[in-house]
Amino acid sequence: MTMGNKALDYTALTVSLIGAVNWGLIGFFNFNLVSWIFGSGTWFSRIIYGVVGICGLYLLTFFSRSGEQ
Repeated sequence: MTMGNKALDYTALTVSLIGAVNWGLIGFFNFNLVSWIFGSGTWFSRIIYGVVGICGLYLLTFFSRSGEQ
C-alpha cells in the first residue's frame, strides 16, 4: 500500500466517522448537526452528504483488502 492510499484511507475513515456521529445524533436526539451548521437543504449541505456517501462507498474496499498485510 502506498502512502497516498493510506492518506486517502484515513481521510475517508475520518469523514465517514463524522457522518456516523451525525446519524447517531439524528437517531438519538433528532438533531442534524450538518443542517444546523450549514442549513437544511442547502447546496453545501448536499455536497457534504454526498462526500460522506462517497467515502462510505470507498470504505467498502476495506473488505477486499482486509487479508493484506
